[in-house]
Amino acid sequence: MSISRRNAIAGIFGSAALQSAFAPAEALAQSRGNNAPLTPKSPLRVTRLETFLVKPRWLFLKIHTDAGIVGLGEPITEGRALTCQQAVKEIEPYLVGKDPRAVVHHWQAIYRHAFYRGGPILTSVLSGIDQALWDIKGKALGVPVYELLGGPTRTKVRVYSHAGTPARIKEDMKKGFTAFKTGPSRLRPPHYVENPRFVRNVAAKFAELREAAGDTGDIGIDFHGAISPALAKLLIKALEPYQPMFVEEPCQAQNHDIMAEIARGTHLPIATGERVFTKWGFLDVLQKKAATILQPDLCHAGGITECRLIAGMAEAFYADVAPHNPLGPISLAAGVQLAASIPNFLCQEQVSLGDGYLKKPFVVKNGYVDIPAGPGLGIELDENVMADKIGHDWRNRELYDEDDGSVMDW
Repeated sequence: MSISRRNAIAGIFGSAALQSAFAPAEALAQSRGNNAPLTPKSPLRVTRLETFLVKPRWLFLKIHTDAGIVGLGEPITEGRALTCQQAVKEIEPYLVGKDPRAVVHHWQAIYRHAFYRGGPILTSVLSGIDQALWDIKGKALGVPVYELLGGPTRTKVRVYSHAGTPARIKEDMKKGFTAFKTGPSRLRPPHYVENPRFVRNVAAKFAELREAAGDTGDIGIDFHGAISPALAKLLIKALEPYQPMFVEEPCQAQNHDIMAEIARGTHLPIATGERVFTKWGFLDVLQKKAATILQPDLCHAGGITECRLIAGMAEAFYADVAPHNPLGPISLAAGVQLAASIPNFLCQEQVSLGDGYLKKPFVVKNGYVDIPAGPGLGIELDENVMADKIGHDWRNRELYDEDDGSVMDW
């Protein structure tokens, strides 16, 4: 897909010609501003859905309404941005003309009327749409989303950074972080069975991170589902003296029975969830006791609507929630709203606090970010600074064994 930079920016951020094409009511409302609250009985209708690729690998969504209120979401499966973009277009005819405030009703309709339910693409697209609908509802009522979910359960939200070296941990500590996540140090991509040198190296490198973070820092370790069950058991035993905050995806994410077996063999918390979809997928994790830290991704698992239900199920099983988020600041904002409204929250993943994307980026103070006070998701895109970030052709990694060329997990 090739589009000129000028056309891309005009199409995304709204030229005068596009604005004149809006319904008269929407054009009038835009002149008043996008966040003017409505009464619950005021008419409100969706007019169009707009998506745009954003560097480094994201897909942003705007749901426009005839009141000028615009909802933001991230309907993305990593590496499948164009596929998700087309899926949004296929769902658009359902939403146009409808009241966006019936959020749960729309979730049910989009999910169930697909007939072939779920899957990474459709559930991720539904997730981004759900985020945007909650954003609209909050803006229409003039309140943050967490207020619509029952009010705040905390005053701030803990976040963690990705830090794979002692120097990076020390650098991020200066930025205010107190929690971190890393992966196992790899001399090469791990084989199904590994030698003692490989295991010792993983433990030694993690020990260096522990020394850098000190005894008060928290460090999770993500096996990324690329480790065999037997090797995972060896690595976990070697890591136990350094007390990781959690061990994420110790084996392939869909292998909940083996994950439960691994969990029974260690006192370290097992975490999973970035590749688990909807309440039904997480129910299997909980019932099999495969993990005690659930990591639903608000861009994959079903959005705010579904992740609130997942958190409720987790609470019933005495499990905590640490939302997964390797994506953009809209996803982070949705996760913060969820974290602010549930009792069993642990820590929020982030890779972008919104610098270069948001008018008011999140700021880390002593390991936490403040809960936004604004309506809806509480964020605004800074469309001027985003102008040079439109468009990308990011693809998933391809990893092959250096010895025989066979396909490896990454």
